[in-house]
Amino acid sequence: MQYKAGTFDIIVVGGGHAGCEAALASARMGLKTLIITISFDDVAHMPCNPSIGGPAKGHVVREIDALGGEMANNIDRANIQVRMLNTGKGPAVHALRAQADRHLYSASMKQVLESTSNLTVRQGLVEKLIVNNAKVEGVELQTGAQFYAKAVVVTTGTYLRSKIIIGDVNFNSGPNGMLASMKLSENMKEHGIEFVRYKTGTPPRVNKNSIDFSKMTIQPGDEEFLSFSHALCDYNRPRFDCWLTYTTEKTKDIIMNNLDRSPMYSGAIEGTGTRYCPSIEDKMVRFNDKPTHQIFIEPEGENTIEYYVQGFSTSFPEDLQIEMLRSISGLENVEMIRPGYAIEYDAVISTQLHPTLEHKHMQGLFTAGQVNGTSGYEEAAGQGIIAGINAALKVLDKEPMILKRSDAYIGVMIDDLVTKGTMDPYRLLTSRAEYRLLLRNDNADLRLTEIGYGVGLVSEEAYQRFTSKKQMIELELERLGQYKLRPNQETNDKIVQLGSVPIVNLTSLKDLLKRPEIEYKHIQQLAPTETQLPKEVIEQVVIQTKYEGYIKKQLEQVEKNKKLENQLIPEGVDYLKIPGIALEAREKLNKIQPRSVGQAARISGVNPADISILLIYLEQLKRGGNANNGQSQ
Repeated sequence: MQYKAGTFDIIVVGGGHAGCEAALASARMGLKTLIITISFDDVAHMPCNPSIGGPAKGHVVREIDALGGEMANNIDRANIQVRMLNTGKGPAVHALRAQADRHLYSASMKQVLESTSNLTVRQGLVEKLIVNNAKVEGVELQTGAQFYAKAVVVTTGTYLRSKIIIGDVNFNSGPNGMLASMKLSENMKEHGIEFVRYKTGTPPRVNKNSIDFSKMTIQPGDEEFLSFSHALCDYNRPRFDCWLTYTTEKTKDIIMNNLDRSPMYSGAIEGTGTRYCPSIEDKMVRFNDKPTHQIFIEPEGENTIEYYVQGFSTSFPEDLQIEMLRSISGLENVEMIRPGYAIEYDAVISTQLHPTLEHKHMQGLFTAGQVNGTSGYEEAAGQGIIAGINAALKVLDKEPMILKRSDAYIGVMIDDLVTKGTMDPYRLLTSRAEYRLLLRNDNADLRLTEIGYGVGLVSEEAYQRFTSKKQMIELELERLGQYKLRPNQETNDKIVQLGSVPIVNLTSLKDLLKRPEIEYKHIQQLAPTETQLPKEVIEQVVIQTKYEGYIKKQLEQVEKNKKLENQLIPEGVDYLKIPGIALEAREKLNKIQPRSVGQAARISGVNPADISILLIYLEQLKRGGNANNGQSQ
């Protein structure tokens, strides 16, 4: 029986990584928010890898933090190992990665949700959207409870019509034995929303006590304190090691001799799998020339014997999974606690979305996370905070917040999704960002804190911390530029002792620091500051100085492209009526309805000649010509 259960400003459907960020964002911005999830005991659940971060992904976590989100704080509270990756390369690809205690991670986020003002939590299964004249007005639960709101954010992850597949066994279920949402996507389809079928998977979990770690290579975390959050809170978490091992020829033989039992190759799996996280059987087929593959053995938490077999995602039958595991060095006697599985699910075709993540054909409906065809906790959370912010701004009747590709990896991801779409579950990579030297792990706060503060999500305390840091960086860069060293014997003797060559002209400390062999500690020896600067300030000073030329070139590229990005296209243009543009381009432009000329230029199938004609059309429109009917002058 239906009944009216409550009215809110915003409803968030789903309590995963996207849903938590969306709900917290809108509630912290002062809107009355309801979050509804299938199981309130499993919010921010980690059904796959119990880790946060990595290349591009770690950047996103820092960006979420800079905007006022929660993921960085939560992994700082729940990590059991932290590492800075790619330190042998340039700062553009440095990335934090943390191993999480997945139970603590979930419990910690649950506590945050429960204690947040303006946020109501509710366990339930949403089966319908309440829609009136192409405008969403609320949701209806399995029980008949109807909740009304001015905007709804759907963050259902991999739960829509989800099906678990293990060998020839398959059944409807969400990840890790959770309930599947069987009716919501069908209801959304009735309202004109288009879906695609995707597939992802997860490896087996094994018993720590049955692992022979002596046959593996230890993978410890970094000893120094590392924090995802810019607040730099040290929770003094315990440290656990991960381990590296390899598949063997026997592993390969088992897989290759049993491909007929693999759902991937038997046709039992219909959904498209993720390109950048293939199953072990897919790896063996695609990279048949490789004798071995890396396998990482990772703890799931400090109070459990479960270990995660990273790199061993599979949907083979259970008996083969055990046989395969026991062919790996150090796992000869391993006991499997949970089998690996594939999961198929419905995902929204992301080109139906505005850059705000609101649906083009249903006012007030936003979607975020894996339901938009992405993979990964971090990508989900990054979309979640943007959807939550924009839903709140819509309710408040304010201008939306859209991050540009030059602002953040989050901006790159959302632009890719809404402009290009995705043929398989989308994963962020550093190579997707054309301005990656600007979008570094170390400067997320400098890029985004002002934006987060402007929409009311960054706290006053966080903003004051940011402004203080920014001022210290500016003052030290100014000092280094103004302080000149004279090329006398005493100075040059010191410079030579530092392993560098003498100066011949009046030289600033900044120019000296640009030399590869000169470090900031050397500058301090030549001309010390009055007070010791924080490590994160020194890091910015060094990077901004040593990479100044490269950064300047990327900023020039951003300025060059800004003209097209700022040239907005009126809504509702019928591109099919614009003569001269190639038919494929017209069809895609009509489908995507790009917000700007810059976005139009990034659509696959739209070439420079098409953009030139579009610019002429827009100029005619601006001058009041008859461009509306597609006739050229």
